[in-house]
Amino acid sequence: MKPFLLLATRSDDVAADDEYAAILRLGSLTPAQLHRVRLEAGPMPAIELVDYSGVILGGSPFTSSDPVADKSATQLRVEEELAEFLTRLWERDFPFLGACYGVGTLGQLIGAVIDGTYGEPVSAPWIQLTDAGREDPLLAGVPQEFQAIVGHKEACTQLPASAELLATSAACPVQMFR
Repeated sequence: MKPFLLLATRSDDVAADDEYAAILRLGSLTPAQLHRVRLEAGPMPAIELVDYSGVILGGSPFTSSDPVADKSATQLRVEEELAEFLTRLWERDFPFLGACYGVGTLGQLIGAVIDGTYGEPVSAPWIQLTDAGREDPLLAGVPQEFQAIVGHKEACTQLPASAELLATSAACPVQMFR
């Protein structure tokens, strides 16, 4: 199996390492199966998609929906690099899992409305699968309703026409989409 690529943007080493360790553990992956690139540390290296099984974009201190004037030079660079990279992913329908910041960056790219309307504090709300979520092969075996740990400053307020809602909750209508 080819490794997965984790694109990370957390400048705090402890948080970055904890995220990496959690993805290894919860994904049942070895370090050889998860290549990490910390985008906040420097320019994105050349990445060949054929070298990977899929791409994961995790959480971030960055907020996609912040006004440009409020963003640091590092965030602006990261977002410019991600826009080009995510466009390639999107055009090739390459396997991608966006968590938190990953939802915001891809969502904005494909026409979703991302803003602070449905931000959630760190908590464990009940998540419900939609009809489409119950039929999605990625969610095979996942109960119709389950608790998940969340915590995000922004969320998807409106999905683009091309997206399908997979999971929702009372406080945040878009918890997961394809």
